[in-house]
Amino acid sequence: MTGARQGAGVRRCGTWMAAVLAFTWAAGASAADRIRIEIDGVDGAIRDNVRGYLALTRFAQRDDLTDAQVRRLADRAVDEAADALRPFGYYAPTVKSRTSWDDPQWIVRLRIKPGDPVLMESVKVQISGPGSAEPALAAIAPASALQAGARLDHAAYEQLKTDLIRTALGLGYLDAKLTRRELLVDPPRRSASALLELDTGGQYRFGEITIEQDFIDHELVMRLVRFRTGAVFSNDRLRSTQFALEDSNYFSAVRVVPGRRDPDTLTVPVTIDAERNRRDRFTVSLGYGTDTEIRGRFAWDNRRVNSRGHRSRIELTGSSVLQEVIGRYVIPVGDPALEKLEFSAGYINEELGDVDSERVETTAGLTQAMGQWQRVLFARLQNERSSYPDGTRTEDLLLIPGVSYASMPPNFLTGWVRDAAYYVEVSGSPETLGSDASYLRFYGRAERVWPIGGPWYVRLRGEFGTSWVNDFSELPASQRFFAGGDRSVRGFALDELSPPPEQITLPTPIDTSNKGVGGEHKVVGSIEIERDLPGNFRIAAFYDTGNAFNDWSTPLEYSVGIGVRWRLPMLLIGIDVAQALSEPDRRPRLHLNITQVL
Repeated sequence: MTGARQGAGVRRCGTWMAAVLAFTWAAGASAADRIRIEIDGVDGAIRDNVRGYLALTRFAQRDDLTDAQVRRLADRAVDEAADALRPFGYYAPTVKSRTSWDDPQWIVRLRIKPGDPVLMESVKVQISGPGSAEPALAAIAPASALQAGARLDHAAYEQLKTDLIRTALGLGYLDAKLTRRELLVDPPRRSASALLELDTGGQYRFGEITIEQDFIDHELVMRLVRFRTGAVFSNDRLRSTQFALEDSNYFSAVRVVPGRRDPDTLTVPVTIDAERNRRDRFTVSLGYGTDTEIRGRFAWDNRRVNSRGHRSRIELTGSSVLQEVIGRYVIPVGDPALEKLEFSAGYINEELGDVDSERVETTAGLTQAMGQWQRVLFARLQNERSSYPDGTRTEDLLLIPGVSYASMPPNFLTGWVRDAAYYVEVSGSPETLGSDASYLRFYGRAERVWPIGGPWYVRLRGEFGTSWVNDFSELPASQRFFAGGDRSVRGFALDELSPPPEQITLPTPIDTSNKGVGGEHKVVGSIEIERDLPGNFRIAAFYDTGNAFNDWSTPLEYSVGIGVRWRLPMLLIGIDVAQALSEPDRRPRLHLNITQVL
């Protein structure tokens, strides 16, 4: 690329970015309040608390207030501000109020001098009862924000009381109570002292477990239960059991109900009532994308093949570049929520750049949840036929063992923003096991979102892949790397970025899309600045870079663009417009995606 072209590309990018920022800032503007409240002398949580205490705040947008009413509210604000400072240990503040009119707003300015704060002289926590030696209880007071010598903070005092009770309950001390709660404040001396006494009472354990359902083997259900008779009682274990049973999809409704606790035996019986879920579930998704044209997916899930909890799934996918039929059979093993065996078989016909890949696959895998990661150990038997633009056709029989790791979400995610998602896979095919090709392949992708204030977010996305093979021509198309498209470098078409065919050997030239035949390596990165807008809209400005190649000296392609997303209950619409800066003579590329789930 020449310097002139680079300059043109940068100017174009700057223009687009400026347009996006101007639009988003304008969209975030709101009507001014009738009363503007200015608070000087305090900041952070203290200023927020003062503002929340003021009656002025509740009337700030009223346009029917008289001058006299505004001034009375301003006078009240002096005492209200002083009251708002007390929870933070400031008992002798100086507050002055000034009111003025600046058409079309009243301006009320509070000048606050907090004065010297009340300091904690002593903080004592005494624990009695059978749980007095519990390390978790003993560790609460030293970790509290309420410490001798620190500023009095009423919120910290309340949090200390809450932590004591909550921790005791979590350890099974269900009769725990604070027998003494004292917070003595001496404003003239600017000192305070706190004394809390906790009586733990006895430690309760789980009693008899009753399961009311008859369609799943009792032994399988018990493997989903997160406690046993005789274990220390814990509400957290009740909740985790509720989640595990609900997530199993065997049941349409689950109630995990603790019974009346027995103070004589210190036990709590538990009843689990579960209603059967529908056996069959059908899912249809339809959509359109500039990369795939019209696409659709149909899935049939049998959630309960038998009483042992086996499942099955049949999935059909169709688009202009991908047609596949996959059948799966899942067997729970060990802890059913964390471990399962899966067997699958399928037919896939896929267009990869200028290569057509047709394959039949059979896979066996063991899936295990390991903390924040899901591991899959798999072995795949694959027969693949590949057709290249020069007329070459190959057929490969591959035995592919491998392992993958994927991040597990910490909870159910709602809305548009996911915190992070990671995926890594290592696989290979040794000729010593009968494969027609021998190679080792690594692939990883990552995506993370950071909030940067208010409705603004930064999204980073990256992909990296590499392979080791003696003769690249022996590497099947499905194991090669391609880049470009609406989830890659958006200034280019789907799978457009990869090494081109080295030669066309047929006597008659072949009309190809010039997308290439895949590469040994792949690098893709993207940064996106996003902003939420009213009406379930989101706009974005992005920069993408990447390529698929055989030679590490190959330069990366890059592009910039803007996008709009609109999320509806059963419909997601996304539009991206991207300009390839590494090839500035190209026209901007439009990516339209419409997805409906029925």
